Amino acid sequence: MNLLAPGRILALDLGQKRVGLALSDDLRITAQPYATLEPRGTEDLLESLRQIAARENVVLVLIGLPKRLDGSLGPQAEEAKTLAALIRERLSLPVRLWDERFSTHAAKRALLEDNVSRKKRKQVIDRTAAAWILQGFLDSL
Repeated sequence: MNLLAPGRILALDLGQKRVGLALSDDLRITAQPYATLEPRGTEDLLESLRQIAARENVVLVLIGLPKRLDGSLGPQAEEAKTLAALIRERLSLPVRLWDERFSTHAAKRALLEDNVSRKKRKQVIDRTAAAWILQGFLDSL
């Protein structure tokens, strides 16, 4: 990815049923929670991502890579790698995988500290975790 090219970064926090999304600002300084998708399969997810990428001028997709505490990769990490390959191939977008360990835990803690109700937390946890992943990546730049 050319870091000087204009555009935004879209981050994905993959779950069993939902996918949390976050977007960077145009300057790639901050990450904002964007949406939560409940796709009906891979094709549905890819089509949603295609539409979002076009609408939001996305130049890079960042996918949270769920590593185990010891750093090894399990089945969920393999699913993330498979999705990354599909996005590269079918959407012609560059993709980076980013260690997401503790992102959901950190997002939950932040929402609790902000006194977000249990019902509201359930609605925003996935996109908040995606924003946590994306902000870590942006800070590393």
